[in-house]
Amino acid sequence: MKEKSYNNPNKIYVSVKAVFYPDGGFKPISLVWEDGREYEIDRVTDIRRAASLKAGGTGIRYTCKVAGKEVYLFLEEDRWFMERKGG
Repeated sequence: MKEKSYNNPNKIYVSVKAVFYPDGGFKPISLVWEDGREYEIDRVTDIRRAASLKAGGTGIRYTCKVAGKEVYLFLEEDRWFMERKGG
């Protein structure tokens, strides 16, 4: 699949592994950061439609616990992204 380009340095597109359920639902279980490191998602605490004020864009925001920290993972149409720290 060809990588799409983007110009916002605060928006990091990531690869996500997910579990898909028979009822059609799914849950992300890990993500791969831009440097290739994979992080396990310990828990998803909230799922809602929201905008990213730091990185721009809107979609379904997954509030996740990763290594004890709360992070936002966004599903924007057919792509996953996260906000760069300090962005």
